[in-house]
Amino acid sequence: MMTQHLWAFPISVNSRAFAAIFLSLTVWFAATAVARGEDWPQFRGPTGMGLSTERDLPREWDASGKNVVWKVPLPGVAPQAKADQNQSSPIVWHDRVFVTTAFWPSGRSQKEPPDQHVACYAVADGRMLWDTLIPRGPWKLDDLRGGYCAPTPATDGERVYVLFGSAVLSALDFAGHIVWRRELPDPQSFDVAIAPSPILFNNQILLLTDKNNGKSVLTAYDPADGHTLWEHKRPDTVYAHSTPVIVEHEGRALLLAAAHEALQALDPATGEILWWSATPGDVASPVYDKGRIYLDSGRGGPGLLVVPTARGELPKTDVKWRIANLPEGLSSPVISGEYLYRLHNPGVLKCFSLADGKEAFAKRLDGVSVASSPIVTPDGILYFASAGRTFVVRAGPQFDLLATDDLGEPSSASAAVGNGRIYLKGREHLFCIGGKR
Repeated sequence: MMTQHLWAFPISVNSRAFAAIFLSLTVWFAATAVARGEDWPQFRGPTGMGLSTERDLPREWDASGKNVVWKVPLPGVAPQAKADQNQSSPIVWHDRVFVTTAFWPSGRSQKEPPDQHVACYAVADGRMLWDTLIPRGPWKLDDLRGGYCAPTPATDGERVYVLFGSAVLSALDFAGHIVWRRELPDPQSFDVAIAPSPILFNNQILLLTDKNNGKSVLTAYDPADGHTLWEHKRPDTVYAHSTPVIVEHEGRALLLAAAHEALQALDPATGEILWWSATPGDVASPVYDKGRIYLDSGRGGPGLLVVPTARGELPKTDVKWRIANLPEGLSSPVISGEYLYRLHNPGVLKCFSLADGKEAFAKRLDGVSVASSPIVTPDGILYFASAGRTFVVRAGPQFDLLATDDLGEPSSASAAVGNGRIYLKGREHLFCIGGKR
């Protein structure tokens, strides 16, 4: 039976035990996924780069119900409610799917913050297990283009960590009770909205909040009680909206951040900036493969492939190739094999060689969401997926369309994957896609 929590008192936890330092939590996720099926614990999955370990995912589905295992309404879909942009994506852990939503109930002005919900569904049948209201934070948005529900949740299998645009970070247990809640300081220094998603590393919640007025900061929070473990101020970095990724490079963990005017590598244990390159960044997350890092801003402009060789400011020779200009595309790129795939307006998919940056093909995908980030499987199947129109493409230097699917609910949310199924969040529903491909 579904339970709804409108408020729960915080649970105070005064002790914690740090795990031994290891290179990256994502390595553990990848190793355990093989044994029991894949979890999708954060934005863009275990690696943060859209890489799935699942093979033989379904390729065809439609709004009539083909390969739709279940379809359930999201919180706030009553006719009188006004939905937020709700760009956040689902996450999956074992037998549960978690989503965040925000909406204005009937009678509430959109000049006020909306209700902010975290909902949990059973993987087996889509049954809602609970729906918890997170008390609103201090920030009221003047511009609703970014909305209150852009960040995607993260989970470590014990708690779910959520960030909302009213400047509130919170943790819930798997029964839907609020464990702790924190309001972010000085939210007025954010640009338009709060977009970066929280990520997990070494028993820390890492939150990159790049702001205006020299108030950017990387903060590590204790997952148990939400207190600040450390923060690293970044006064030379102005606003950006992307979620960083953690990678293993030359035997150490790096947090790669798309800052406003630079690609930065930070120490995820301290926040220290180790190296940087003059590379436009803003919305899109970087991607990494075999020592190579690609980044563009997502707002339009150049794209660069960097192979770092030094500390401090990287020499120009570390930029191996450059794409002169890419139109805006708010999604993030994906790598499969020796090729990079990038979506941009007006629904164009481009494929570039990682070796030299040469364009292999450009193809118009009518109706694709350029805000939803793609996923790729080990067998080289690319999913440019949303609850609207999805394109399934075989990776390679020639465009090879395998399927086109449409659920009829265009959305900016990205797909999640778990145990052979794909989860898609639309404007009003959460969909589970399964069955034979």
